[in-house]
Amino acid sequence: MPRTFSGTVFSNHEGVALPENGCGITVGNFDGVHLGHREIVARLISLVRPLGLPSVALTFDPHPAELLHPSLARHFLTTTQRRAELLLSLGLDAVFVLTTTPELLNLSAEEFYSEVLCRCFHSAAIAEGEDFHFGRNRQGTLSDLKRWADRDSIELTAVSPVRISGTAVSSSRIRGLLEKGNVTDANELLVFPYRVEGQVEQGQRRGEELGFPTANLGSVYTLVPQDGVYAGVATIASGARYGAAIHVGKNLTFGAANKTIEVHLLGFSGDLYGQVLQVEFFQRIRATEKFEGVDALTKQLHADVAQIESLSQLNLEKPQAQRVSLSSASFSG
Repeated sequence: MPRTFSGTVFSNHEGVALPENGCGITVGNFDGVHLGHREIVARLISLVRPLGLPSVALTFDPHPAELLHPSLARHFLTTTQRRAELLLSLGLDAVFVLTTTPELLNLSAEEFYSEVLCRCFHSAAIAEGEDFHFGRNRQGTLSDLKRWADRDSIELTAVSPVRISGTAVSSSRIRGLLEKGNVTDANELLVFPYRVEGQVEQGQRRGEELGFPTANLGSVYTLVPQDGVYAGVATIASGARYGAAIHVGKNLTFGAANKTIEVHLLGFSGDLYGQVLQVEFFQRIRATEKFEGVDALTKQLHADVAQIESLSQLNLEKPQAQRVSLSSASFSG
């Protein structure tokens, strides 16, 4: 009896459903959506455009690692919706997010190929990286996929890794850079600058008392770079963008016990409480420090903001991820 799978589809078009007449597909976690992912998507689109077929990405939620190794669960680089937004900005027609279940993870490689790629998605062309693995325990290899695709007259393209400074671009490499606070190098590997988003919550209002009011971010579900002070750009709910001085970590001068993300928006005045704020990181300015008192801290804040102002204008002028109007719907197949 055929298995049933379900999930959510994101697209820029209304009424997108599982393709019945074939599609081009790429499968992966796509965490962060980096330059390697961009190359795979570009190759896929070039495969299916002459055929008049849609190009789609298939990804998973939750990340398989959260079910397979819950004790090792880590923060990821993108939320599911952010992944979809970034992938669609590369030109795909749709992003299908398959609900990760124990049954799905228990499929052998050949079962995943036949049940998901063939029966559900009617794949006519597939593009994957050379290190692609799939199926139970990641037992399936690109060689397996090629053998079955050749048998079924499905065109398969293997995409070589994109290398920067001699090393392959990967989500784990980017994660390592962010954990060290090296957002500048991390951004060189990403399609668009690294971003977190969270809801603005009530804070201690110390920044306002010092002349530098901050938005305190809560409910941040992705990886936060190493503690420090960063130059960045913040986007508010209206879509307006502002240069941003970002402090990640404990406020050591005041003996704070909790780590926070505080964002000072340059040139902004108004109430942001309850809004979702999107914050892009561009450069780490310095580590967090404990100052001798309020005067020393205020002096350093003035120096930080002066430095960040000169950087923020350049960052505001950089291209940003296209704001796509996502339509989403459930699917099953």
